[in-house]
Amino acid sequence: MTQAFEAETYDAERTALLFVDPYNDFLSEGGKLWPLVADVAASVKLHDNLRAILVTARDAGVAVFVVPHHRAEPDDFAGWDHPTPYQRAGSQMQAFAKGSWGGEFHDEFAPQPGDTIVKEHWTASGFANTDLDFLLKQKGISHVILIGLIANTCIEGTARNAVDLGYHVTLVRDATAAFSHEAMHAPHDINAPNFAHAVLTTAKLVTHFRKEKAQ
Repeated sequence: MTQAFEAETYDAERTALLFVDPYNDFLSEGGKLWPLVADVAASVKLHDNLRAILVTARDAGVAVFVVPHHRAEPDDFAGWDHPTPYQRAGSQMQAFAKGSWGGEFHDEFAPQPGDTIVKEHWTASGFANTDLDFLLKQKGISHVILIGLIANTCIEGTARNAVDLGYHVTLVRDATAAFSHEAMHAPHDINAPNFAHAVLTTAKLVTHFRKEKAQ
């Protein structure tokens, strides 16, 4: 099996941090999906790691892109020929419902001035039917680093699409969560070595960002 390798450096002018789905429903107590990710999130110290990455990335001049999932509305899939089971379940739950607290960005992880908010994606990939690829290319980005929710759906789906589009892709194994520990293991340890260029920890990524700033 091929092994994901660790990049030696991340040029701030060519690197973007993709923060996927930083919604209250995922990241806040009381969120509709928080009970499903809480155990894994606590085990990897998700919130602490997201804070550390965002602070050091911005300090190093790395572009931050917020990559949000579609905010649910009633009857989203009325008349659709074949919405997926995942879409149907999300619609039934009204995850990230438009106009609701759960569909707002978590206060600590809300976009800051200078960040880019991408158009909402409907399925797992933040690239499909959005402006993400266009916006990255306009900023001269070649390397993308993915953080956020959740590891085995939107993170992996966006990462795989990024590889297909020619980007250098880094996953951060403790800056994401999933509904189970098995669902964390599969994308990072089984699948990622076959497509990702690097799989890092938060500590290792923060070290790279600090080195970039010092140069």
